Amino acid sequence: MNSPILAIYSRDVRVASRRRVEALLPVVFFIVAISLFPIGVGPEPQMLRQIAAGIVWVCALLASMLSVASLYAADHADGSLEQMLLSGQPGSLIAAAKAAAHWTVTGVPLVLAAPLIGLLLGMGIESLAALVASLLLGTPILSLLGGLGAALTLGLRSAGVLLILLIVPLSIPALIFGAGAVSAVDAGLSAQGHFSLLGALLIFTVLCAPVATAFALRIALE
Repeated sequence: MNSPILAIYSRDVRVASRRRVEALLPVVFFIVAISLFPIGVGPEPQMLRQIAAGIVWVCALLASMLSVASLYAADHADGSLEQMLLSGQPGSLIAAAKAAAHWTVTGVPLVLAAPLIGLLLGMGIESLAALVASLLLGTPILSLLGGLGAALTLGLRSAGVLLILLIVPLSIPALIFGAGAVSAVDAGLSAQGHFSLLGALLIFTVLCAPVATAFALRIALE
């Protein structure tokens, strides 16, 4: 059962690697959007350090939403999505594999770019470590919820707008806990509570989002 699921994951990663412009768009948006904040709010180092974690998390959320709208669209258009669901493999595992591929292509580059962005915003080493750890726990949540939103809006007009309206409110807890972990470190407090809540949210999303996505995909194809 694992082999077809791994094949779906590998296929999505290979397809994304061939569409390098589309794959790099979320990362470029992430970097450019954060770079504009010092121009808008001012170059004061103290202010930038205070809002750095929130800026990074908000931009990571928006960057993740850029690419997730097309997660199932191409497979739906050429009929391969229906073949996947008719293959006998659990729909939840198919959804999990596609969300994992999305995180590999989009989430991992965002995590890798975060330390450089944090340095540009004047963050300390401990704050940078907390930021990277929070993104490692939080960006898979964004991919899983994004996959659910993509399934719910599959085949609809203005799907991108509807997806944002559906998924952004669900992603706010991850944003709060992720940015809160960095703020706690900046204040000299332990971030363990924030990481624990973020980890619990990740586990809950891993267990529930693929199942809900599978139901949404079957409804969209009926």
